[in-house]
Amino acid sequence: MEKSKKALPLVLASALAATPFVAVPQEAHAVSKVSVTAKDDGVDEDSKYTIKFTMKDDLEKGDSITIEFDSDFKISKNIDESDIDADFDIKTVKVSSNEIKITVNESVDAGKITIDITSGITNPKSKGTYDVTVGTSNDDDEDTGEIEIKKSGSSSSSSGSSNDYAVSLGSKGAGDETSIKLGKISLKGSDELESNEYITVVFPDKNMLPSSIDSSDVKVNGTTAKSVSVSKGEVEIKVPSSVDGDDYMTIEFSKSAGIENPSSADKYTFKVKYDGVTYESEKFEITKSGSSTSTATSAFSVNLSDPAAGARTSYTFDADFGNKQLRADEDLILEFPSSDMVPGILSASEFTLNGKTAKRVSAAGNKVYVTAPSNFSSTSEVKVVVAVGAWITNPKSAGSYTLKATVAGRTLESKSFSVSGSSVNPTPNPTPTPTPVPNTTVNNSTATIGLTSTAVGKATGVNVAIKTLGVGLVKQRDFVELVFPAGYKVPAYIAPANVSVNGVAANYVAVRGQNVLIYPSQDIPAATAANISINAAANIVNPAVKSTYSISVFTSEEKGLLFARAVGVGMPAPAQPAQPAQPSVAVPANAALFKVGTANFTVNGKAYPLQVAPTIVNGNTTMVPAQFFKEALSLTTQWNNKDVAVISGTKVLKFTVGSNKAKLGAQEITLPAPVVLNNGMPMVPIRTVTDNLGYKVGWDAKTSSVFVYK
Repeated sequence: MEKSKKALPLVLASALAATPFVAVPQEAHAVSKVSVTAKDDGVDEDSKYTIKFTMKDDLEKGDSITIEFDSDFKISKNIDESDIDADFDIKTVKVSSNEIKITVNESVDAGKITIDITSGITNPKSKGTYDVTVGTSNDDDEDTGEIEIKKSGSSSSSSGSSNDYAVSLGSKGAGDETSIKLGKISLKGSDELESNEYITVVFPDKNMLPSSIDSSDVKVNGTTAKSVSVSKGEVEIKVPSSVDGDDYMTIEFSKSAGIENPSSADKYTFKVKYDGVTYESEKFEITKSGSSTSTATSAFSVNLSDPAAGARTSYTFDADFGNKQLRADEDLILEFPSSDMVPGILSASEFTLNGKTAKRVSAAGNKVYVTAPSNFSSTSEVKVVVAVGAWITNPKSAGSYTLKATVAGRTLESKSFSVSGSSVNPTPNPTPTPTPVPNTTVNNSTATIGLTSTAVGKATGVNVAIKTLGVGLVKQRDFVELVFPAGYKVPAYIAPANVSVNGVAANYVAVRGQNVLIYPSQDIPAATAANISINAAANIVNPAVKSTYSISVFTSEEKGLLFARAVGVGMPAPAQPAQPAQPSVAVPANAALFKVGTANFTVNGKAYPLQVAPTIVNGNTTMVPAQFFKEALSLTTQWNNKDVAVISGTKVLKFTVGSNKAKLGAQEITLPAPVVLNNGMPMVPIRTVTDNLGYKVGWDAKTSSVFVYK
């Protein structure tokens, strides 16, 4: 719109004429560099919108950001907090005409801001270029970005045309190390490179990339990149200042960057992302005639201290992962032939990497995650030693097996190693064979746990009466696990002579923190009782504070808690059993079911996979992967390696990996256990989510499953 022209008053004009001219500095916009992208840019289409902009001034709690769409857009009046994803906590969202007002619930630092509007926006009915204006409550200045709406929806507002630029390789052989040149890539519209912004190169196969790339091995328009980072098949490149203002990109990786061609002959493409636009390359071909010189393709040899079937043994091997490096605080993943080879508790002291003790060790099924210590020197050549004390066992049947090891996404498989001798029978052979029990449901409602001394701070014996085992225990291989709560002092070593199972001294006793693993000397059949006695000479010491404490019981062969009982220290013992038998319950038709230790869930009788199995920590806190809330309960759930958000209507639960605090809106919640990262997946205490978002939790004794419903 052309501004109207008005004559200056005569007095003011005279004053200005008599006054020396002084240049008035122009105030910088509080908002600048507005970028608008749509997931679907077709006319009259419902689309997700991403708004990016730079904010000059900080915002305080209660300040607001407004996003105003051109009047030809249709904006739903029902847009609320659940429809907005942002870099900050949101207090309220209000829609007035075509303006969306977002009130912040925390202080927001000046800088780059990204806001996703996931639903509620409908594109104009006519193609053309439309404005989206962004402002804040701190300043009257606003800035406007443009979005092009096309006749047919192609989501092309975020994509360049296919076959837009060439790919040049130093070598085209499968598996070869190679140099790469991408471009020349013409930037869309009036877009230009800007110093300190980021270019992202998406590789067609994440195994092409090493763990890291030095910035000296990457050039943008002939100039060395300012910084380079590698993550999950993508390379993020910081734009150097000397190319500021260029309207094109040429990206080069030298051979010394350690990039390898895909291992399979085929046709591939690269994608390059910049300023919300994705540019896809022409197809390039990888041939079969690669030299495949990388030693990472070579199988490694595994050495066992005891090759007998079912025996407890050490595992030792050397592996070279080629252009992938194991780095400090990162995981080496060991994949054993079967999950029953891995005990329920693992100690980091029993695992070494290049002679250094692992920082931590965890297991999920047949996979063991070994974290390199903080002082570990990055290397592609790794010597792994799993000591006998880790209680890893051989497969139960004689034969040939392999072990897999993974570093930075590259998986190597070992040469076959032999397990000899007679098969270990996984089930005891009681004589005579007991008559099958008509009701196969395991019932430990009358199981008890008692202390021989309830004195505060004194050593005590512990007697555990398990009424029935759902799965039999094999002598010297399987174990019963007792978990003592915080406050109890459990010694680092307990002599087997101080522990008996059904009147016979234990074969072996392992201590892992507050957990005591008891390996019986005799087979214990399924559907029979097991009485465990730990005498006071074992030196398990009661807590120093008078209270009731819960002791939990598990076995290596049954998933989840067998039972838990309260015991009194310095006060009368609670009545035993503490928990009455649970009546049979009907599982609601809409419930999602899962088992601790099993990496799947069930809905309407159909099983779906989970990336990580649910676990129990601290003896009584059930942790589930964030994926469960999204896929099993259909809750809007977002997560990365640092944060988790679970959204139900207007309620937003936010978790931080490594923290025992969560936020429900502005309310802070203390968690029973901190959120942890397992195989890249955040594990969240399930009751915190269900209790705060209106869900109910039950136990299905028939299937030994937890069920969740609303």
